[in-house]
Amino acid sequence: MQRLQFALLASLLLLVLLLPGIRSTPIDQDVDIVHYQPEQVHLSFGERTDSEIVVTWSTRSLPPDQEVGAVSVVEYGQLVDGQVRLTQQARGKATKFVDGGHKQATQFIHRVTLRDLEPNATYSYHCGSDFGWSAIFQFRTVPSASVDWSPSLAIYGDMGNENAQSLARLQQETQRGMYDAIIHVGDFAYDMNTKNARVGDEFMRQIETVAAYLPYMVVPGNHEEKFNFSNYRARFSMPGGTENMFYSFDLGPVHFVGISTEVYYFLNYGLKPLVFQFEWLREDLAKANLPENRNKRPWIILYGHRPMYCSNENDNDCTHSETLTRVGWPFVHMFGLEPLLYEFGVDVAIWAHEHSYERLWPIYDYKVRNGTLKDSPYNDPSAPVHIVTGSAGCKEGREPFKGKIPEWSAFHSQDYGYTRLKAHNRTHIHFEQVSDDKNGAIIDDFWLVKSKHGSYRN
Repeated sequence: MQRLQFALLASLLLLVLLLPGIRSTPIDQDVDIVHYQPEQVHLSFGERTDSEIVVTWSTRSLPPDQEVGAVSVVEYGQLVDGQVRLTQQARGKATKFVDGGHKQATQFIHRVTLRDLEPNATYSYHCGSDFGWSAIFQFRTVPSASVDWSPSLAIYGDMGNENAQSLARLQQETQRGMYDAIIHVGDFAYDMNTKNARVGDEFMRQIETVAAYLPYMVVPGNHEEKFNFSNYRARFSMPGGTENMFYSFDLGPVHFVGISTEVYYFLNYGLKPLVFQFEWLREDLAKANLPENRNKRPWIILYGHRPMYCSNENDNDCTHSETLTRVGWPFVHMFGLEPLLYEFGVDVAIWAHEHSYERLWPIYDYKVRNGTLKDSPYNDPSAPVHIVTGSAGCKEGREPFKGKIPEWSAFHSQDYGYTRLKAHNRTHIHFEQVSDDKNGAIIDDFWLVKSKHGSYRN
């Protein structure tokens, strides 16, 4: 027994003597690897959708005494004959984010832009630093640098991290390569700031199974409002330099425009965001309507969280004909969005917020303006088409349709699900509504056909 004790003591003494040598590694500090491990990895388009992807992720801490860019690294390369080759490297920056809750929970958001990517190529990548690396993910760049290809997207709002019912099907379809991007039209985690931002972390981990493989484009909803949308602003990386609140990007023959409807409702943060966005939107739509731009990308699709029109039983929104997003400030009717959509010929407006799906006939100022052909209301209509798709899941339940459905509502459903968009070419665009309740069945679809694009005033 004494010999065994002596052997153990000798082993411990030897270990103590060797510890300095063991720790003489490139990392000379005490390292808690969990704190430097990348998580919540997601992608977005950069300023040039044909050649740039932004990789964003989080770590709990930053390693001590590191140079700027040394801990925000993406190693990547094209997939060749099925072989992963991480032959290129890009560096970026990490930003400290402190949640507004009582614990002041802190994390670091890393952003790295991959530039000069080849079109129609599959890239493998991982992100992190010598202190910890993510799993290896893949993404595919756009099929062509030209406008003549057919982008496919999944679009939805109001998912939540509890009862994210549509997520499993979206994961499967993403892995099958069905989409070029996803648009999440507000209301993410219910709410990101809850439990000192732990709920936001949980949600971002959930969507990594989709968002690490293709661009995940977003706009804010009312459930992101806490602490002046701080969790939303910090966690995402949309183009345009406006802290993700509004922006636009081009994809094939489509000019997409994302806006914040919340600037109309949370005026406690001031009027400047509303006025700034309105002026920006006018300029963006005017630029998109220049002949050389509208001929090149004839489709304009706008999306924001709260709808202008809806007909379910939500008495906070759908029973009011003068929604703030539609007409602007009460009584004075300044900064209303519907006149802008009409003036600049926005083809489709996509909304969420209502936990249901609804397709409208082409409409302006509550007047149906169908196409000229009796049996083809979406053939050259004289007003935008509105779609509400806020039923991806979430714990708050569905919005019922109980009363008389107005004449401007073409189709509605309470099913959980999401919308698919495919812009086939410059004249034809197709929409489908997927019901997750019905095992992925298509419960609604329609073609929007336009021989000409531009202001409806003409």
